[in-house]
Amino acid sequence: MSEELVMLEKEAPLALITINRPKALNALNSKVLKALSETLDRVNDDEEIRVVVITGAGEKAFVAGADIAEMSEMTPLEGANFSRLGQLVFKKVEELKKPVIAAVNGFALGGGSELALACDFIYASENAKFGLPEVTLGIMPGFGGTQRLPRLIGKGRAKELIFTGKMISAKEALEMGMVNRVVPQEQLMDAVKEVASGIAKNGPIAVSIAKGLVDVGYDLPLDDGCLMESKSFGVCASTEDKREGMKAFLEKRKPVFKGR
Repeated sequence: MSEELVMLEKEAPLALITINRPKALNALNSKVLKALSETLDRVNDDEEIRVVVITGAGEKAFVAGADIAEMSEMTPLEGANFSRLGQLVFKKVEELKKPVIAAVNGFALGGGSELALACDFIYASENAKFGLPEVTLGIMPGFGGTQRLPRLIGKGRAKELIFTGKMISAKEALEMGMVNRVVPQEQLMDAVKEVASGIAKNGPIAVSIAKGLVDVGYDLPLDDGCLMESKSFGVCASTEDKREGMKAFLEKRKPVFKGR
C-alpha cells in the first residue's frame, strides 16, 4: 500500500517522499495518510538518511487537499477521527529527527498547505498555489492549519486566509513568509536537492538537536529556551562529530560526519 500511494526514493543521504495520486491531484484520504505515516517511520529509522523531501506526483499539484469524496459521508465522530489522524501524521512530519523540506509543485490547498506547513520549510515552484479553502465547503482546517499558519505568518494574515478561503500565489506566500524560496517549476527539485545536500553535509546530530530546539523553544520564555540551548550545546560538545568538525577546520579539510 505504501509503495503505491506514497513512494519513497532513497538517494542517501537524501530521501524523497512522493504523494502518489496524480489523477486525484494527490488528495489525502485515510489510506494515503496511513501510508505516509508508515513511510515516515521507515525514514526516521534509517540512519543513512539525513534530509527528507516531500512532494506530490505530477506537475499540477503538491496535494490539492483532503479527499472530499471520503469526507462528504463522514459522521461527526468520523470527521473528528479523520482530523485527528491527519494531525498525528503531520505531527510525525514535524517531529521527524531529520530536516524535512516541502517541494511544492502546483496546488497546495487545504490539507496540502497543512502538510507543507508541517515541514521545516517550503520551496515552491512559480505555479504553486496555496490556500485553506475549507470554509467554502462548510468546514474548517482540520490538520493543524488553524495552529501552524498563525505561528508562521501571524494571526491577522492567517485569519484572513482561513476566513476567506482564498488562494494565493507562490509569490504572495513568499512575501508573507510562508515560503522560503520560489523557483521556476523545472528547477524546483534541483533547488531543493541542492539545499538538502548542503544540510546533509553538516553534523547530523547538531542539525537534529537544533531542529528540536527551534520547535520546542518557540513557545517558551526566552530564558527557558536559552537554558535548553546551553544544555544541548553541551551534548553536541560530547560527540565524535564535534571533534571531527573542529579537527577538520583546523586541518583545513572538509569534515566527514558519522552521526556519532
